[in-house]
Amino acid sequence: MMFSVAPAAPAAGAARIVGLSRGHRTLAEADHWIAELTPAPVLACTHLVAEPFPHVAISLLTALSYESADGLQAAADIAAAGRYGRAVCFPGVERLTGELTVSEILQRSSISRVEVLGSGPAAPDTVVETGDFVRPQFRGGELVLVTTPAAGGRLIPFERRDPTPCCADH
Repeated sequence: MMFSVAPAAPAAGAARIVGLSRGHRTLAEADHWIAELTPAPVLACTHLVAEPFPHVAISLLTALSYESADGLQAAADIAAAGRYGRAVCFPGVERLTGELTVSEILQRSSISRVEVLGSGPAAPDTVVETGDFVRPQFRGGELVLVTTPAAGGRLIPFERRDPTPCCADH
C-alpha cells in the first residue's frame, strides 16, 4: 500500500495523542514512515495490532491530524489509547549515539529508566553500547530502555537495528 506522508490537515491547539494506521506490515516500514514526518512529532510510538490483520499502528504526540487507511480506524484507536508502545521518536533520541553511561542516557533524553532484561534497574555508571539505535518501551506514561548484558560488563539495547533472525544458522 502506498500512502502520502502529508498530514490530513493542521489542527488548532496544543499537541495531543493521535492514533493512525496505514497498514504497515513491519516495524521497519512504520519507522521509515515516522522518520519522513515534517515536522517531526514530539513522540511517536509503534503498536502491534491484530485487527483486522496483524500490522503496526502508530501513535503520535502532535498538533497535526493524520488519517488512517480505509478500514483501519479501529487499529488507530487502539494505538491512540495504548498504555504501551515502542518509542521511535522522542525528546533526546538524536543524542543517544555511541557508548553512553546509563546516567548520560537519562540526562540526554526523556528516557526515565534503563533496565536489564530480567534483572531490574541498570547501575548509573554502566556503559550502554547504543549501536546508534535506541527504541525504549513506552509504559504507563514513561519511557523505559530495556537492555541485555554484553561483553565486558556493558549493556546493549534489547532491540537491535539488525537482529539475528531466529534459527539463522539452521
